[in-house]
Amino acid sequence: MEIGFESTHYLRVRYGETDKMGYCYYGNYAEFLEVGRVEALRSKGITYRELEESGIMLPVSEFHIRYLAPAKYDDLLKIFTRITKLSGTRLYFEYEIYNEKNIKIIQAETTLVFVNAQTMKPIQAPETFLNVFHD
Repeated sequence: MEIGFESTHYLRVRYGETDKMGYCYYGNYAEFLEVGRVEALRSKGITYRELEESGIMLPVSEFHIRYLAPAKYDDLLKIFTRITKLSGTRLYFEYEIYNEKNIKIIQAETTLVFVNAQTMKPIQAPETFLNVFHD
């Protein structure tokens, strides 16, 4: 199922997320993408807490990132998150992160898998999740 839902979230680079040169440490971008993903789902009324309480987990199975320019200490970043499709047990995301000068600094993709929290086996997306994207 093609989705095409888009969301934007802002996040400021904190001092502890940078190295001695003031550049954001590359590993922090995965967390920034998670913030974008969680907030995109939240804007549609879906929270990880509710999914987990219903026995569903959404681990990341694939992560691809392209670093285009560095983020620096105190930069206000715009995290643009796109939920592109849901196919069977998989949910696909695309991201772009821009700095305050509107320069694209990151381009990334993740794939998440719906799994049963007890068995950790892949499952189909719940109907309540699908219904949110049919409006």
